[in-house]
Amino acid sequence: LCVGRVAIEKNLSAFLDLDLPGSKVIVGEGPELARLKAKYPQAHFLGHRPNDELAEIYASADVFVFPSRTDTFGNVIIEALASGTPVAAYPVTGPIDIVGDGFGGAVSNDLREASLAALNVDRAEARERAMRYSWKACAEMFLDRVEEALGTTRKLAA
Repeated sequence: LCVGRVAIEKNLSAFLDLDLPGSKVIVGEGPELARLKAKYPQAHFLGHRPNDELAEIYASADVFVFPSRTDTFGNVIIEALASGTPVAAYPVTGPIDIVGDGFGGAVSNDLREASLAALNVDRAEARERAMRYSWKACAEMFLDRVEEALGTTRKLAA
């Protein structure tokens, strides 16, 4: 599975060209949709999907493949993990920061290798990784960085 804007900078051909078992599914719309549909007729292009349906799609995928080398974070990675779907990606900023330690997914300069490795990641582990990015956890990370910059420590309320 790959979810996002169907545009050249998302590097979707890197995913669609992979020799992998199973079906390749793309969810999203964008300027490259018609071209990719014509070039990859074996892939399933689902277009835009409402959030409730998208959650089911994420949860039903074996692996979420994030082929972009230029996105700086990729909220879709967290969405996939929150659905218990392991992530495969290149070891670039964003994916490497989220699953670069192999917890919740796999990264490699060989996207096929990362995808096959992600098949072996426990779905509960993927979900657990997503919890590091809850609103509370993100606020804590932000405050920790502020404290580091200021050289202070927060006083916790009892």
